[in-house]
Amino acid sequence: MRELVANYRKRSISGPHLVKAAVLVPLLCKDGELHVLLTERTQDVRSHKGQVCFPGGTPHPEDGTLLGTALREAWEETGVAPGDVEVVGEIDDNVVASTGYVISPFVGFIPYPYSFHASEIETKDIFLVPLSVLMDPLKFREQERVIGEHYYHGPVCDYDGHVIWGATGRILKHLVGLLGEDAASSPE
Repeated sequence: MRELVANYRKRSISGPHLVKAAVLVPLLCKDGELHVLLTERTQDVRSHKGQVCFPGGTPHPEDGTLLGTALREAWEETGVAPGDVEVVGEIDDNVVASTGYVISPFVGFIPYPYSFHASEIETKDIFLVPLSVLMDPLKFREQERVIGEHYYHGPVCDYDGHVIWGATGRILKHLVGLLGEDAASSPE
């Protein structure tokens, strides 16, 4: 897993009207199985209210790099300290057409168990999803459906009362596609 992501050559996307953003795709080993950490946004945030996402956001001048942005946002939204993240690489950029964000996903391992702390303003919930669920085509598949106020066609997974879709779904679909069928059973 580490080597696969570390050696991957990401596809970058840029454009004059796109707003740069970065997310951390946090992976951890729980009960001998790889999981991904996701958050559910509150209704108090400016965009993507109530949606499932990775910790992330737009750059601040002090971040220095998009990786710095992803690590700062993970700290603010989940309490995961930047020094506790073993960043292994980047995967393809992803565009959110409705907002004009181009998201750069950074994949990193975090220790588990971990004392997560949700931001009251931004994070309603922090939850873990086994990669085996995301690798199951019966559970995580292309769908057309209405989610909230949005018509959507793309990867969707219903998990533990959460709907994983949109850019988060596309990023996860790309990641599990890179990993192949045996990755979920291998802790690293």
